[in-house]
Amino acid sequence: MLYRYGTDKNGKLVKKAVVYTKDEHLISLENIDIDALQIINRLRDAGCTSYIVGGAVRDLIVGNKPKDFDIVTDATPSKIKRVFRNSRIIGRRFRLVHVVFGTKIFEVSTFRSNAEGSVGNEFGTIEQDVLRRDFTINALYYDPLQEVVIDYVDGMKDIKKHILRPVISIDTIFVEDPVRMLRAIKYSATTHAKMGHNLRKKICNSAELLTQISPSRLTEELLKIINSPYADEIISEAIQTDLFIYLQPSAAALLDANKEYERKYLSSISELAKLNLQDSGVRLGIKLKYLIRDFIETLTDWPKEIQGKTSSTELFAKTWKQCRNFVLPMNPVRKELEYAVKSSLKDLGVNISLKSLKKI
Repeated sequence: MLYRYGTDKNGKLVKKAVVYTKDEHLISLENIDIDALQIINRLRDAGCTSYIVGGAVRDLIVGNKPKDFDIVTDATPSKIKRVFRNSRIIGRRFRLVHVVFGTKIFEVSTFRSNAEGSVGNEFGTIEQDVLRRDFTINALYYDPLQEVVIDYVDGMKDIKKHILRPVISIDTIFVEDPVRMLRAIKYSATTHAKMGHNLRKKICNSAELLTQISPSRLTEELLKIINSPYADEIISEAIQTDLFIYLQPSAAALLDANKEYERKYLSSISELAKLNLQDSGVRLGIKLKYLIRDFIETLTDWPKEIQGKTSSTELFAKTWKQCRNFVLPMNPVRKELEYAVKSSLKDLGVNISLKSLKKI
């Protein structure tokens, strides 16, 4: 174990970070995207400091496969853009760079200051950047060239102990960004990290802050949950921490009012999690079906409805409208929700042709 030193305001030498070597963190370069390594190398060749940061480092340490490799550097966005012709600068306030390799997009950001809080928009140092990250397990910096993990906040210890601990003050972390509550329950489920009593209590007491979040951002977070092999555990945590009512208010009301529906719904989500574990590439429409099929069953007496005069087209139209309202504030791609509705109706015996399913 090594240490990184700096000086305090009086110029005294102080220990700033723990530096873990390859034998300690056990990250293999084989598990890192080759294009992410290329970005690090090219930034270093340009005289810049750069690291893989955040969730990718956490996943590499616990043995999960990272979905994204975010990179942080001391280079400004304009300099990053000069280094990579295959890149574009995004963002209005704090500008980031997307470096594109085929279908892959890597987010490269400049070290950010915490002088204006964790959501400030000024460039800073690595020592400032780490203090604006949400939880200690996401605040690790990995240098793939020297193969070391730099830890300013005891994040490595928390990963090993399965503890979820905020870097930012518990009084401001969710006020500054309420979506962090959703990330907290997601990290707790995916890394089996236990939330302390104070953190869990704070989430329960702050749940209403999610009403400030736009439907598009909530949709993004919900789709991450739906696509996760831990979907059942995440939703269970959302229910226990009072977040679920702000994610899926209609479903939450049914869960509270109908124990049989609750049993079926949670069973469906458990099946969805197993599906994600087996095959992450299944189309979204199939996954959405697990969210709505039990709700559709409650809408009418389906055997009687099927024997009646209502056409399958009318049944679909009415059911689609009700399901569209049911999943709010989530706003999934229309054709995928249509697929989920038609497939659910077909399972109930409504004459929806396979041909019509394929068309969407």
